[in-house]
Amino acid sequence: MEADMQEATTLEAGPSIDWIEAIHAEFSRVIVGQHLLFRRLMQALLTGNHVLIEGLPGMGKTLSVLTIARSLDASFRRIQFTPDLLPSDIVGTQIYDARTSEFRPRKGPVFANIVLADEVNRAPAKVQSALLEAMQERQVTIGDQTFNLPVPFLVLATQNPIEQEGTYGLPEAQLDRFLFKLVVTYPAIEEERAILDRMVRAPAAGDNAAVTEAHAVASLHAVLQSRRLLDGVHMEDKVRDYIVSVADATRNPLKYGLTIGRLIRFGASPRGSVFLALAAKAEALLSGRDYVTPQDVKEVALDVLRHRVLSSYEADADGITSDHIVRQVLGAVEVP
Repeated sequence: MEADMQEATTLEAGPSIDWIEAIHAEFSRVIVGQHLLFRRLMQALLTGNHVLIEGLPGMGKTLSVLTIARSLDASFRRIQFTPDLLPSDIVGTQIYDARTSEFRPRKGPVFANIVLADEVNRAPAKVQSALLEAMQERQVTIGDQTFNLPVPFLVLATQNPIEQEGTYGLPEAQLDRFLFKLVVTYPAIEEERAILDRMVRAPAAGDNAAVTEAHAVASLHAVLQSRRLLDGVHMEDKVRDYIVSVADATRNPLKYGLTIGRLIRFGASPRGSVFLALAAKAEALLSGRDYVTPQDVKEVALDVLRHRVLSSYEADADGITSDHIVRQVLGAVEVP
């Protein structure tokens, strides 16, 4: 297999992926650090899938998503999730038109290329579930009419840790729709000093923003064109088998010599295998290669699987997280 990889051609960065560097320059002007977050958001754009970002308040989750959205020449809507939000506030509703004596649909803020679902777990389950059809089918039903969503359509959601007061856990069915679940942690002390130097200033007269804003530097056409490169990234059968084995090990750990079955309530779904393969292809593409290695799979596995491997109550009582379980799985499954 190593010989086959050596013979594979190295992917040369062409004009179709120049937009990534342009967006990175804008992102770096506004955001300090967060290199992995940026990389994962670019992979989400390449694959056309959604991202869930978790972190404590004040960690830059919302600003990071806003910066990416403003760097693209795309329609963007922000939905602030609150306990009193209704499903119709997201997808839309029917309005009675007195002139025609008929009901007509009024589309909600979900009709945009990029939707920021800010603090998505601050709203109850019925509101969170309103995004399910949109995220999976790329369409929304209002009354008896079904409307297609714009292309591309991405939900970039932020949430606070579930331990915080006033949060609701996302339904498993909705969690499974996200390509990645990213966990934003505290910055390094050098990065925090840079944040302080950059952010501590008052807005100028007539300026509503106290921080630097990004400007549109990439088109949707460029993003959609670059997705063709993803289809050209080669994946050996052995790597495909490895991906399936990793997912299977979360469901049948004993088969792989792992005695952690009591810690797992649910393992990864088949959608998890598909998303793991897609993310590995995007990882290879951003690394400048037109083939996937097992290391690409391992690089993205934690962010793809942490919200699909649900820990048991026993694991929670012992302080064992899904991250710990996924790392054990990756260490047990034989790498081709």
